[in-house]
Amino acid sequence: MDVCNPPTYDAEEELLRHQKQYSQMDKLLIPAEMRHQPVSTGTTIIAMEYDGGVVLGADTRTSAGSFVVNRFTDKLTPLTDRIYCLRSGSAADTQAISQVVQYQLEFLSAEMNEPPLVKIAANCVRRMIYQYRDDFVAGMIVAGWDKKLGGQVYSCPLGGLLVRQPVSLGGSGSTYIWGFLDNNYKPNMTKKECLELVLKAITLAITRDGSSGGCARLAVIDAQGVERIDVLGNELPKVYDL
Repeated sequence: MDVCNPPTYDAEEELLRHQKQYSQMDKLLIPAEMRHQPVSTGTTIIAMEYDGGVVLGADTRTSAGSFVVNRFTDKLTPLTDRIYCLRSGSAADTQAISQVVQYQLEFLSAEMNEPPLVKIAANCVRRMIYQYRDDFVAGMIVAGWDKKLGGQVYSCPLGGLLVRQPVSLGGSGSTYIWGFLDNNYKPNMTKKECLELVLKAITLAITRDGSSGGCARLAVIDAQGVERIDVLGNELPKVYDL
């Protein structure tokens, strides 16, 4: 070794070498048609209001094209203690939006010395989706409870629209269950009825939609807090019993 000219270490060159090595491994492990597919939460998400709170539900499958990337994704993302968002679209885009909104709401809560309203959280999500409408693929539902208006559900689809709805659907699986919900949803449902209806709807979507699958994750948000319920795939209702 030349003592006067020792070898130098280039971190960037080393990183490129490792990336090239892993890309060669990917060619062996992942089929060619799936390598460049964006990771998407092609999914089924549902939120429903009842007297006293809201019920949220989603499947757990994340896919890239026809390749299942993750079987147990949690698409119910907390924004505050009593406000959650449900994510559909590009996984990276929706995760980025939820993280930015979490930070904004934490700052707002500290400044106002009280928890933010659900409508404010929904507007923060809507603003992000609208501001980056040409770059992001994100359709989200914001739902939660606050002391001013109680349980609320807001739909924030692609493009930056914001509308409050008693029941809201999203994701690729929603096209299979609109008729089921139109036929079975009615105003002033109880907490138990909403839970049963949301679970049945997710089960039907998982059965019919190739981009929805895995388990069903449910959440109930009311004045007492958040109750999370996970239903494994083998515990979902049978389609012929619905």
